[in-house]
Amino acid sequence: MPTLRTILWIGPGRRFAGDLVADAPSLDVVWERDVESALRLTLGALDAIVVDSDGEEAARSALRRLCRAPDPPPLLFRVEGIDDRAVERLRADGASDVFPRSAAGVDRETSRELVQRIEDAIARAGSRARPPQRAAAPPFPAIVGNAPAMREVFALIARAARSRATVLVTGETGTGKELIARAIHDTGPRSAGPFVALNCAAFPETLLESELFGHKKGAFTGADRDKQGLIESAEHGTLFLDEVTETSGPFQSKLLRVLQEREVRPLGGARPRQVDVRVVAASNRDPFSDVRSGKFRQDLYYRLAVFPIHVPPLRDRSGDVMALARHFLEQHGRSEGVPGVTLSNAAARLLDAYPWPGNVRELENEIQRALALASPGEDLAARHFSKRLLEAQESIPGSAALTGDGLRAALQRYEARLIRRALDQHGGRRAATARSLGITREGLYKKMKRLGIE
Repeated sequence: MPTLRTILWIGPGRRFAGDLVADAPSLDVVWERDVESALRLTLGALDAIVVDSDGEEAARSALRRLCRAPDPPPLLFRVEGIDDRAVERLRADGASDVFPRSAAGVDRETSRELVQRIEDAIARAGSRARPPQRAAAPPFPAIVGNAPAMREVFALIARAARSRATVLVTGETGTGKELIARAIHDTGPRSAGPFVALNCAAFPETLLESELFGHKKGAFTGADRDKQGLIESAEHGTLFLDEVTETSGPFQSKLLRVLQEREVRPLGGARPRQVDVRVVAASNRDPFSDVRSGKFRQDLYYRLAVFPIHVPPLRDRSGDVMALARHFLEQHGRSEGVPGVTLSNAAARLLDAYPWPGNVRELENEIQRALALASPGEDLAARHFSKRLLEAQESIPGSAALTGDGLRAALQRYEARLIRRALDQHGGRRAATARSLGITREGLYKKMKRLGIE
């Protein structure tokens, strides 16, 4: 299947722009009457621009304005009454191609010639050597994301790393709270020390105390030797306490003492021991709601939440779904023995439309499942993903989907879903998609940019 190219036609020849579609099924032609209207669009998202101009001066004016736009695509000019010298002047000023506009009108042969010249200009632009540029290194390589909400998190991580304060990381299950804790440790002054993680919800209370504080021989049945606790194991490093709000009142009291006095006493021990540990805690709930309900000690909450960081859910990280999906494809493709697997357009829209209640962890699981069904070098299609994703694409968000979510966020997800479905129905053609949705092409481009739709 040929690659779909998005072409912007600028000028009065709207009917001729439409005729290009019939002669080139691989072209999606968007039309704007003048350069001023075209400059409101994101030109970098286009594959080429064709300007239908009445003469050399008008073409030169349009060329100057378009060349000043950020990252313009190849610029082709169809000019009335132009000679060879004028063609060379326009090319010298940056036009990719220039050809005369016949006063006798347009026939099928002219249309086909124009399609070929557009394709040639796009091919030349793709093969043109560009000076090597050093890509900006991500601030925290283990954390994939560039959404505005994540850039705020990155700024907080950098500040937390420089601080000695206790950090409380909150966020839904699967958002990557432990990655945040590791980034704080790895970029801070304690990076040479150990990073010790403990999921507080994974142990009953008696075992949890033994794991964290350690015990002396004979402290309880089965304690046949001394055991160092994880707090002491994290000496001069970082202790990460995940799901800290799942602990009991007595345990919270003992943890509070560790934070206040910087000392720990093993179970069955007579004397406390001084410890030098930085604590980062995490919860998948709002800890302060547990404080109000009496499930979590208020004084411990304030000890932990000296430096709070909230990790946004994946549904609020516009544009990060595709970056994460490609990251997991590369990462797990090698380990699963299926390198070179990519996403088809339909699969990408499917992933981008899903609300991801399980967040990044759920997305990673879906990619791993799809890779298990794929062959090396294959394009993943919708059929490679779970039935849950396919059903979600067809459903309309009801009351269950809105639980705990803002109306604006829910409406944006539904709007994005409608646009992606319309794009699929029209083979990715944005002009036809805009007509079917009853909006202008400019309006569609703006919505796609705002909603992070590729």
